[in-house]
Amino acid sequence: MKTSTCMSIVGFLWMACYLFSVYAHANGLKVGYYRHKCPQAESIVRRTISQALKADPTLAAPLIRMHFHDCFVRGCDGSILLDSTPNNKVEKESPANFPSLRGFEVIDEAKREIEAKCPQVVSCADILAFAARDSASKAGKMYWQVPAGRKDGRISNEEDIIDNLPPPSFNVQQLTNMFEKKGLSQEDMVTLSGAHSIGVSHCSSFRDRLYNFNNTGVADPTLGAQLARRLKLTCPPADTQDPTVALEGITPTQLDNRYYTQLYRKRGLFTSDQTLLSTPSTRNMVKSNVVNPSSWRNKFGESMVKMGSIDVLTGSAGEIRKNCRIVL
Repeated sequence: MKTSTCMSIVGFLWMACYLFSVYAHANGLKVGYYRHKCPQAESIVRRTISQALKADPTLAAPLIRMHFHDCFVRGCDGSILLDSTPNNKVEKESPANFPSLRGFEVIDEAKREIEAKCPQVVSCADILAFAARDSASKAGKMYWQVPAGRKDGRISNEEDIIDNLPPPSFNVQQLTNMFEKKGLSQEDMVTLSGAHSIGVSHCSSFRDRLYNFNNTGVADPTLGAQLARRLKLTCPPADTQDPTVALEGITPTQLDNRYYTQLYRKRGLFTSDQTLLSTPSTRNMVKSNVVNPSSWRNKFGESMVKMGSIDVLTGSAGEIRKNCRIVL
C-alpha cells in the first residue's frame, strides 16, 4: 500500500494535513512553530480555555471575536490586548470593543503559565490565535491547525477601529469590499459570519432596525415581525442601560450552522447578517452552509487560518511581550 506524508483514511486527518500543506508557511508562519521552542505552549492554552469555558461557556464568542478584531486592525499582532496609557487610548477602549469583548483575563492566565515555562518565547498574538481555535473547538466541535510565529505589535490606537472593523449596518458590498482589503474573499466573509451563531449584542447595535430603519420611522422590513416584537421587549426606543440579546437565540452557546437557517426566517440580528440573502452569490453560499454543515465547519477553519495571516509581524519585526497588556 502506497503511503505519503499527507495521506489518511480518516477525513479529519486528511483535512488537517491539507491545511498544513496549504498554510504552513503562509506569511512566514508555520504549523508546529513552538514544537521545539516551547512544546507545551498549545496544550497550556487549550487547558486554560477549557477551564475558562467550563466556568463560563459564554466566553467562547468574545474570545473568537477578539482574534477577528485583532487581525482586522493593524494585522494579527495582539494590539487588541494592550491597555491604555495616560497618553493613549487603545483599541479595546473603542465602543466597538468595550464592553462587548471579554476574556482578556483568560489570555493573561495562559500567558502567565507559558512565561513560567518558556520566558519570552511565545507571543501574545499567537496565544490569541490558539485561544480562538480552542474556543471554537469547545463551542462547535471543530478544529484546525494554527500556523504560528507571529510577533506582538507595539502600537494600539482607538481611532484605528472605525475604518477597519465592519459595523453591523454594512450591506453585502460594503462587507465584501472590507474583507477583500484584508485579503479575504466574499466566501470567507460569509463563512466567518457564521461566528454570529454564538454570543450577544447590545441593543444599541441594532435598535435602528426596530424603530427607525434608514430614518423611515418604522422597522426594517427584512427583520421578521415576531423577532422584532420580542426584541422590543428587551430593547425599548431609549434605554441608558443598553441590555444585551443573543445573536442567535436557539443555540446561543453552540457554534453551529443554525445562524444560516435563521437568516431564511428573517432572524438575522444585524443588517450585516440579513444582507447575506440579498445577492445571488451570497445567498447561494448561505444555502450551501445550511444543507452541508460539515463543509461549513471545514471552511470556517480554513478562513480562520487565512484571517490569522493578515499583516502578521514575523522575524525581527515586532516583539514578544512578557505581559500581553504592556509593550516591552
